[in-house]
Amino acid sequence: MKPFSRRNFLKVSSMAGLAQVAPAVASADPALTANAVVPPGYPREYTGPQLAMIAFSLGGVGAGSIGLGGRGQLRDWEISNRADKGNVPDYTLASIWAEVEGRKPVAMVLESRLLPPYEGQDGLGSRNAPGLPRLESAKFTGEFPLASIEFHDPLLPVEVRLEAGTPFIPCDAEDSGLPVGVLRYRVKNPNALPVKVSIAYSIDNPVTSFDPSRPLDVAGAKPKDGRVNEVREGKGVSGLFMHNTSVDSAHTMYGSFALTALHTGEGQFSAVRGWPAGRWWNSPMLFWDAFSGTGELGPEADEHNSVGAICLQRTIAAGGEADFTFLLAWHFPNRTPARCGWTAPKGHENVVIGNYYAKRFADAWAAAEYAAANLESLQARTQKFATAIRQSTLPAVIKEAAMANLSTLVSTTCFRTADGEFHGFEGADDKSGCCFGNCTHVWNYETATAHLFPSLSRSLRKAAFGYCMDDRGALHFRQMLPAGIERFGTAAADGQMGQIIKIYIDWQLSGDMDFLREYWPKAKKAIEFAWVPGGWDANRDGVLEGVQHNTYDVEFYGPNPQCGVYYLGALRAAEEMARAMGDTASAAEYHRLFESGSRWIDANLFNGEYYEQRVIGYPPDKIAPALRAGMGSDDTQHPQYQVGTGCLVDQLVGQYLADVAGLGPLLDPEKIQKTLDSIYRYNHKASLAQHDTVQRTFALNDESAMVICDYARSERPQIPFPYYAEVMTGFEYSAANLMLYSGMTDRGVACVQDIRKRYDGVRRNPWDEAECGHHYARAMASWSGVLALSGFRYRGPERAVIAVPRISFGESQFRCFWSASSGWGTFSLVSRADVSQLKLSVDAGSLAARSFEFPSSGKSDGLATLDGKPLAHTIERRNGHVVFVLAKEAAIAEGGQILLEG
Repeated sequence: MKPFSRRNFLKVSSMAGLAQVAPAVASADPALTANAVVPPGYPREYTGPQLAMIAFSLGGVGAGSIGLGGRGQLRDWEISNRADKGNVPDYTLASIWAEVEGRKPVAMVLESRLLPPYEGQDGLGSRNAPGLPRLESAKFTGEFPLASIEFHDPLLPVEVRLEAGTPFIPCDAEDSGLPVGVLRYRVKNPNALPVKVSIAYSIDNPVTSFDPSRPLDVAGAKPKDGRVNEVREGKGVSGLFMHNTSVDSAHTMYGSFALTALHTGEGQFSAVRGWPAGRWWNSPMLFWDAFSGTGELGPEADEHNSVGAICLQRTIAAGGEADFTFLLAWHFPNRTPARCGWTAPKGHENVVIGNYYAKRFADAWAAAEYAAANLESLQARTQKFATAIRQSTLPAVIKEAAMANLSTLVSTTCFRTADGEFHGFEGADDKSGCCFGNCTHVWNYETATAHLFPSLSRSLRKAAFGYCMDDRGALHFRQMLPAGIERFGTAAADGQMGQIIKIYIDWQLSGDMDFLREYWPKAKKAIEFAWVPGGWDANRDGVLEGVQHNTYDVEFYGPNPQCGVYYLGALRAAEEMARAMGDTASAAEYHRLFESGSRWIDANLFNGEYYEQRVIGYPPDKIAPALRAGMGSDDTQHPQYQVGTGCLVDQLVGQYLADVAGLGPLLDPEKIQKTLDSIYRYNHKASLAQHDTVQRTFALNDESAMVICDYARSERPQIPFPYYAEVMTGFEYSAANLMLYSGMTDRGVACVQDIRKRYDGVRRNPWDEAECGHHYARAMASWSGVLALSGFRYRGPERAVIAVPRISFGESQFRCFWSASSGWGTFSLVSRADVSQLKLSVDAGSLAARSFEFPSSGKSDGLATLDGKPLAHTIERRNGHVVFVLAKEAAIAEGGQILLEG
């Protein structure tokens, strides 16, 4: 396919706040082939009806989150150790008051107006005062981890922009894991006179002594309400510390919340511990009377409720600007499996497994103080990451998909227990986690964790190859917590093979031989588990003929591409690791099996267009233990729930992960290309209006998508495997990204574009790609689009940098983000007829390098410098590339840059 050409089409402005987002514009590219779709600009903007579904997660990796709605409201408070869609504390309101000298003041709720529908048993009711005036309109711009909202109202005498963000810094899981959200309102005075401005934030104390979504006790009475709001002055912040004296420190609902304002120099801070108490709607009325009249809080009523409020007031000179920055922090230390929805060994459901952030901070106030004290550094590093992505000359939609799904890491899908270990559900239901256990066959698809937070990736490997591995070498594909007590009971063939490749990726990104020495015996045991009697490859021919549990929650009986190609990838990864460990006998055996299996699959499963399954039944007594989960066919000799001759969207998922790992083709490259052509021909639907499915519906009507399996070429089994007619984005991304790796760039980009069109703010939340639950982990496969098109790979054991983009950039500059275990930064490439230039900068951490490979048609001896100092080197040229080999390994420190010309 014709390469997809991109040029510098972004207009990028500097960032002045934690979350100031510079809009970008994309131009149509004539190099696109006719059937490709021009991606929209990045970051994407949302207005009007597009604001309805937006919930942009604010919070730390594995630390809970609060959703920022498209209108500027806070929604989906998921801070107390479980998913909690729709939960919002009463009267969570930001309010603005502005008075131009000599004019009547204006007061409004600092959100844009509510969107339809307006119908309900009480209309819109009174909760959060929907009848108070709000601003006329808003424009939401989001590029996770940053978002901004520009508000507009002709009656408001000032211009207001909300800049919201979450500290999110690659390779730094500590500062990326803060239980904090940052809201900065930037107010500009366009008048010729000074204007006095107040912004107040009100929140009903969220530290409840009961779970409002669950039944009351038998008597129907609520427990005692012991909520307390304390006014505090702290290091860099002032605000309210909210807790509850009626909740015991061992209770699952025990915790605290801090509503704080950042000290901003001149200005007046005020707070009330609660709105005036009263019947009916007296409390919000009296609060609004006071604030709208004077722009101040207080005096505090003798009798007050638990809706605390803080206020900043400043006078802004004509033409001037002022910032009003609020930090929201939380601390709920008593996570239990039962509370969050994780399966535990019997009798351990209510054991406290804790939260890592709660070990770092004594309470919510301490977390807020830490964020305030370090905000300048946190925002600078977060901005640097966002800018590196924004300025990358990749298709806009590839960047959007990659960054949007990183929000899953700060959703309730993920958490870190008190011991620091990282854990992930598959997704999150409305009120609980969905599908516990770091499920290997789901998490295998995503590549973001390994490339952005290597310590968390290693934590997942520690679980999979720790107690989850039994004495035979079977990886039980879900982890139960507390760990080390009981195993889940089933090994998944695709999950097991993918985890072996993941060890290889973790090792490659670091080059850490101690890590490989620790995990090699476990990886060896895991690959050889396939050979047990009655197992997946009992005859050791490189083909998985046995009963293979997999990500479709059933077992495939007989050879099939989905699990079989995964096995080939695992054999290649094991071969490379064995060679590095000096285990030449094992390496030779894995190579033999790989060659044998690859030849057999090409010869026997390829039907001329794609790879299909050969169904084989087995008597139950011929199936090794732990290979069946009980959700598949009851008749093992005549199995139902099979793929058969269908065209499966992820039949080459093993090749996808192998490409990420740099393991090379696992099958005949021509057959791979034909298979991808067929997946696009059969599984890709330009419209789903006539698509038949009685299963879950994630896409419909005129939407474009790739379905899981298509039987247009052959007869569908009477009972095919579950989900065959569904659409799920993680599978779409893995297929699309393999297209990108394989040179089918226009089709790969178009498939990603299809997904992001569906997540447009009107139909779905752009920061919540669902599968089995919200914020589904598999969708983080979208990060692989950055890896595929940037062509950047770090081979840590050889200290080798490869920067070979899969985008034609001619004589224009190509620029992109890169990452490895030790650091991250950006690189740029310029190729001309006489010379090519590579610049690689380290923005954080460091990078050790001995060789660099990049495209070049030059003929010179080259130039190599590190921070302006020359480096001795030699040059090799091959296949249109140049390879610089340094005489001595270079250590590129943070802030350093290496320049190569050749």
